[in-house]
Amino acid sequence: QVQLVESGGGLVQAGDSLRLSCAASGRSLRSYTMGWFRQAPGKEREFVGTISRTFGFTSYADSVRGRFTISRDNAKNTVYLQMNSLKPEDTAVYYCAASTMEESVRRIDYDYWGQGTQVTVSS
Repeated sequence: QVQLVESGGGLVQAGDSLRLSCAASGRSLRSYTMGWFRQAPGKEREFVGTISRTFGFTSYADSVRGRFTISRDNAKNTVYLQMNSLKPEDTAVYYCAASTMEESVRRIDYDYWGQGTQVTVSS
């Protein structure tokens, strides 16, 4: 199986940018569709974005489309989430996850999860 470790979270002001990293070990990310999810206190873990296994197609939640970008670096076995124009409602713990599905936005389709990294956006 693959192990995932997120990093790059922190405290920023509204309008700022952050780049989250998800470093994989044990398996190549070429074998997985990779997703980013987030969970705010008292809320369900929700889909943020994904990059598909075979073709690298990306898709995003409506709430982040145009502001967030997913990319991957196969040489580094790392997936990134570039977050621009951050808003207070983006505050959450962000998780990366790996799926053997060709593409998916559903939590249940993701088999492997990192521990999460906290992103806090102040007004």
